[in-house]
Amino acid sequence: MKKTTLIIGCGDIGTVLGQVLLKAGHRVIGVRRRAESLEGSGIEPLSLDIHEEGALAALPEADIVVYVLSAGRFDEAAYRAAYPDGLKAVLKELATRKTPPRRLFFVSSTSVYAQQDGELVDEQSPVEPGGFSGQLMIEAEQALSNQEIPGTVVRFSGIYGPGRDRLIRQVGEGRIVAVSPPMYSNRIHRDDCAGVLAHLIDAALKDQPLESLYLATDCDSAPLHEVMQWIAGKLKVEATEVIQSPLRKRASKRCNNARLLASGYRFHYPSYREGYAQVLEEGGFLTPQKA
Repeated sequence: MKKTTLIIGCGDIGTVLGQVLLKAGHRVIGVRRRAESLEGSGIEPLSLDIHEEGALAALPEADIVVYVLSAGRFDEAAYRAAYPDGLKAVLKELATRKTPPRRLFFVSSTSVYAQQDGELVDEQSPVEPGGFSGQLMIEAEQALSNQEIPGTVVRFSGIYGPGRDRLIRQVGEGRIVAVSPPMYSNRIHRDDCAGVLAHLIDAALKDQPLESLYLATDCDSAPLHEVMQWIAGKLKVEATEVIQSPLRKRASKRCNNARLLASGYRFHYPSYREGYAQVLEEGGFLTPQKA
């Protein structure tokens, strides 16, 4: 009998995850406000706004639930609705079911870490976020740990991949961050986001032991200047403008993925080199320009 995975917030990452799970023989149901875009993908579409009163009663039973909702915009009200409030409402609904899911996975973020001076952080590191985004993520994480359905939090670092090419476009315009002081960046390719979740779902369905928290980031926490210089080399452009690193507004830290690697996951794109090479190639950035 097919195992059913319910993906709440089935956008870019959820759709890629759904395709991976379908190939593994799962039944996959994708929930989003307007799910018509999922038609024909093999993922069963379910149009539903989780914030509407009574809407969550329509959620089908599933073996695995993945909560990967996006806030849509960067403000406190949107984050509160999408993360702590939305997750709490889903958990409350699932707790009423005769057959609750075997595990719920909540996609969180490394914005929960406040470290700013290049410190190495992992799942044991203190989290004391100063901004509302990290604070609300922590509130959602705690909501998952304070109820009976087994849950696992997956904290993704900076996600990039097809369609997420702002850094490439900045470099293409000749803009690059300063080499000093080094501002460490952490990233994970979209396909590895889906791969990590599929890997953990497989472990859960096989009743293998899982941690309650994983930090999901690639294997090379590199200074942002280094990443941009590498991209500039591939694009064959010279830097003409030094810009302020966007990390200055948040945090410079080095994320450690040792726990995830110990679980058996192997990255499709273990560093920015493999990942950005794929984005550059498939995005047409390396195509010779016609005169």
